[in-house]
Amino acid sequence: MPGLRIGRSTVWMLALFASIIGVSGCSTTDTFEQPAPLPDVDTTVEFDQVWDMSVGDGHDGSFLYLAPLNAGDTIYAASADGDLVAVTPDTGKLIWERELKDRIFAGVGGDADQLYLVTREADLIALSRENGEELWRKSLPTEVLSAPQSNGSMVVVQTTDGRVLAYDSAKGDKLWQYESTVPVLSIRGAAAPLVGGDVVIASFANGKLMALAGDSGQPIWQYEVGQPKGRTELERLVDITGQPVVLDRALMVVGYQGKLALIDIQTGREIWSTKASSLYAPALGDGNIYLASANGDVRALRGSDRDELWVQDRLAWRQVTQPVVSGDYVVVGDFEGYLHALSAKDGSLQGQMEFDDEGIRVPAQRLANGNLLVFGNGGRLAVFELRKSE
Repeated sequence: MPGLRIGRSTVWMLALFASIIGVSGCSTTDTFEQPAPLPDVDTTVEFDQVWDMSVGDGHDGSFLYLAPLNAGDTIYAASADGDLVAVTPDTGKLIWERELKDRIFAGVGGDADQLYLVTREADLIALSRENGEELWRKSLPTEVLSAPQSNGSMVVVQTTDGRVLAYDSAKGDKLWQYESTVPVLSIRGAAAPLVGGDVVIASFANGKLMALAGDSGQPIWQYEVGQPKGRTELERLVDITGQPVVLDRALMVVGYQGKLALIDIQTGREIWSTKASSLYAPALGDGNIYLASANGDVRALRGSDRDELWVQDRLAWRQVTQPVVSGDYVVVGDFEGYLHALSAKDGSLQGQMEFDDEGIRVPAQRLANGNLLVFGNGGRLAVFELRKSE
């Protein structure tokens, strides 16, 4: 993009995402920041595979976030080409499989009875958890990239143009719609809304976190995670693309070129905040906060005072995923498809494994038994146990 001046902290976004929408004339192969080379690791912990399987074509070369749904006794996973599976978490045994005729853009969401997906044609579809049979379908105004969320009585989706829409879970009737103001430029991604019994928490590309009344969609409060600054639209990006973390009566949220903050869930009042920039929600463990910074550095902060405990910068610009804490380790994936195990104590790299050569975009998930569920861009779905090397 000749003639465009961009701050160093934001130029990497063009290389990272075919994701930045609203910019013309930029190739998706533009490179501004070179990823750090794959680091050499003196392995002390290994990823011991429990089971693995293939789910369709995975993301099928598209920039999607099709994270599996861990429902406790069953794992549901979908691929972009319409393969939907239900498997047991302990052995990966196939419970059922369904080949949908639709291309899938967002999911999997679910509640006690149903699963929810959004198609490339922007249809919200509800399916039975028992066998994947389609129950109802509704047309949405535009595309959705984050998984639909449900509290059992209503299902909520958030579109890429800033709309939040709620539908009756049983029949798919539209209940309400809220529209926000979307900046000219935004990151191609969106945080999934949080849906409680009487409130919906939605995150927007303008850096605002909002609480909406569950019965009407009317705003209750709003909080600014970031304020646009700078001369160019790229410098002014303040998106929230990581779903807030619920902590008892508070929410922890982080934005790109904004801050990490803890706010009161009832009033939106800030309890504390500290400067941060991330595309993913923080992970919590042993009283600490673990954050994948926008530049790929992995940071640990002490939860009590937010003092920085350590920074691991050997994964810079490798587009690391949201961290997940597993025992004494913090695990992230990267754009080349490697899993990295970091010491939760000091951030040192303790283990590494190549998982999917098409990359890893959605974060690993910790199962009830402590094992890690991983889904690669190419469709490989697996569970691993972290074990110390002998």
